[in-house]
Amino acid sequence: MPDTSLQGKKIAFLVAPEGIEQAELTGPWQAVQEAGGQPVLLSTQAGTVQAFDHLDKADTFGVDVVVADASVGEYDALVLPGGVANPDALRTDREAVAFVGQFVASTKPVAAICHAPWTLVGAGAVRGRRMTSWPSLATDLRNAGAEWVDEEVVVDVSGPGPLITSRNPGDIPAFNAALLEHVGA
Repeated sequence: MPDTSLQGKKIAFLVAPEGIEQAELTGPWQAVQEAGGQPVLLSTQAGTVQAFDHLDKADTFGVDVVVADASVGEYDALVLPGGVANPDALRTDREAVAFVGQFVASTKPVAAICHAPWTLVGAGAVRGRRMTSWPSLATDLRNAGAEWVDEEVVVDVSGPGPLITSRNPGDIPAFNAALLEHVGA
């Protein structure tokens, strides 16, 4: 029998039109579905988004909602998949940054993996938070006021809502477990 701890919960997955690390989108997406939740793909443009397996093109995914038309109140949590180009593009999009900032200011969980914390930096949402990421972001996060640590998953509950971060695709099982725990709470 499937786990239904997220029954009735909508989880926003925010990505740019391309450059998403596919495993960091599909792994948490599947975990949300298996737990009875409804994942919703948000992007900065309508249509489809291009995922990658490292530097190689992988699958495309249909966008459900353009972030400019989304409201934080419609969702129970936010997931920010990584990939290098994906968060780099998101952090330059005004609507995406505003949405992320509003989500972090809410009491709802925000989960970011690998390079995705760049978007959190752009939203001014990391100061005073303990977090992890892909190692090359450590300096950026420290410069933005975060305490960076090299751990599989970090759950910081010092802000309005939980901030869940992980380093890379190898951390997805721990990332998913923390996400499900805090969304289902």
